[in-house]
Amino acid sequence: MYRAAIPNLFTLGNLYSGFLSIGYASIGHYRSAAILVLIGMMLDSLDGRIARLLRVDSPLGKELDSLADVVTFGAAPALLMYYTSFSQYGVAGLYIAGLFPLFGAYRLARFNVTATATSLKYFTGVPITAAGGIVAFLTLFSRVIPNIVLILIFIIFAILMVSRIQIPSLKDIPIPKYSIIVTLFLIAIIFTLYKREVNRMPEFLFIAIPLYILYMLSQFLRRRHFEKSSNKK
Repeated sequence: MYRAAIPNLFTLGNLYSGFLSIGYASIGHYRSAAILVLIGMMLDSLDGRIARLLRVDSPLGKELDSLADVVTFGAAPALLMYYTSFSQYGVAGLYIAGLFPLFGAYRLARFNVTATATSLKYFTGVPITAAGGIVAFLTLFSRVIPNIVLILIFIIFAILMVSRIQIPSLKDIPIPKYSIIVTLFLIAIIFTLYKREVNRMPEFLFIAIPLYILYMLSQFLRRRHFEKSSNKK
């Protein structure tokens, strides 16, 4: 019984991070609000893996995870983007920001009712965790990125969440294969934020992001090629 509660504690931590992010954004602490969304991303990536590791997957955990994601990666990034970039457009900016949690909630609901074995290999549409995390991360550079660019990115990710585009889930790639890259990537982000030099982002971060994505995709494609070769035999 106690073992089954462990993954849910991580999920609740994710939800609490989202709530705190909204609170910090409302009082003007935007950097802290963005960091809390990133913390929520890390907690969200752990709860499912821990549940599978402990073999305590449950419908309760699945529903709780979706509820937490709507807050942390839907409402929190939307409000953060509104306070940092959209507020100058008044009510129109608020309406635009409100699209994000709406699309994200629909994407989560669709996933919950259509999830199959294929979902282990592909996501239909961009996951709300990735979309919300990227949006929150971009708010750190709202002073240097033109508002029109932020609006376009914001709307594009909202639409991609409810799109039918299939995206590799990468769930079947063991963590140890790229744990070093993930660790270095997170250390770089934390160091940058700690130094409060968000307007002078180190160039290696702009190199690390595409390299990290390309690495995961290469691992996925290599595995797919291996599976096809095995099926032919």
